[in-house]
Amino acid sequence: MSFVRASLSARTALANARRYSTEPSAAKKSSNLPFYLLGGGVAGLAGYLYLDRANAAPVKPKISDKSPLDPQNFVDFKLKKVEPYNYNTAKFIFELPADTASLLPVASCVVVKSAADATTPLLDDKGKPVIRPYTPISPSDKPGELTFLIKKYETGKMSKYFFDLNPGDKLSIKGPIPKFEYKINQFEQVGMIAGGSGITPMYQILDYALQDPSNKTRFTLIFANVTEKDILLKEEFDALKAKYPKTFNVVYTLDKPSAGWTGTTGYVNQELVSTHLPAAALGEKAKIFVCGPPGQVAAISGPKKGYQQGELGGILKPLGYTEEQVFKF
Repeated sequence: MSFVRASLSARTALANARRYSTEPSAAKKSSNLPFYLLGGGVAGLAGYLYLDRANAAPVKPKISDKSPLDPQNFVDFKLKKVEPYNYNTAKFIFELPADTASLLPVASCVVVKSAADATTPLLDDKGKPVIRPYTPISPSDKPGELTFLIKKYETGKMSKYFFDLNPGDKLSIKGPIPKFEYKINQFEQVGMIAGGSGITPMYQILDYALQDPSNKTRFTLIFANVTEKDILLKEEFDALKAKYPKTFNVVYTLDKPSAGWTGTTGYVNQELVSTHLPAAALGEKAKIFVCGPPGQVAAISGPKKGYQQGELGGILKPLGYTEEQVFKF
């Protein structure tokens, strides 16, 4: 009951009490009714305000419509903190200027190199800066932060460089670098095949699409890893599956499963793909995304040709998929 309605009710009841009284008001015994009604009106107002605030949508922080990133030039950003993830992976969270967000389009990545004023710049054998692409996992509208999930490879110069950074150190970042312009409900079904740290562009698309109330696309992810402890973002994917059971499913497969593993085992093969992913017969209604180590990508969909997609091959070609249906990150 609103405050206005409660006040009117109190006044009406009080007037009626006086109208039907048979004794002079001066001789009438004092009544607490008006106080009870007034108290009810105040309580009604408090309840209304509480419910109104409880039902109000949370206010999102206002952010600039201009990204601090530059697609043409490298910009230095300070490392805010490092969050260990597992035995060889960590989240590296970089600080963006106040009231800004990356505004990265889905799906896109950035390229990174050592900062311009780095004490020990990361250079290749020819003395040129080492530059590598990475896909952030933080939402594009996340204010003040840009997060990377980095897996350390002993032969990976840039991944090792990440792990040598300390909070306060800087990294040069350029982007966005557009990869695939994903649109909500662009396809009826989307199949994803990822391996290791190649999961990040898949997560970027899924986090974006599944949370859109208008999404009707059915996503299925096959995520291949060596052991269970190598599965990145498993909690996030399991949560998405629980929240969106009609539009998302994930299948984990391991090369070296533990004794207690009850999921799929072995490499991604034709049987696994044909069992879980959308059929090639769906034509333009279906899309298959692939991302992982070069050897895995080659075995699944044929190798990329530099920055080009390259011819379709691997296990997908015999299953009838076309080059238009497959995209390699």
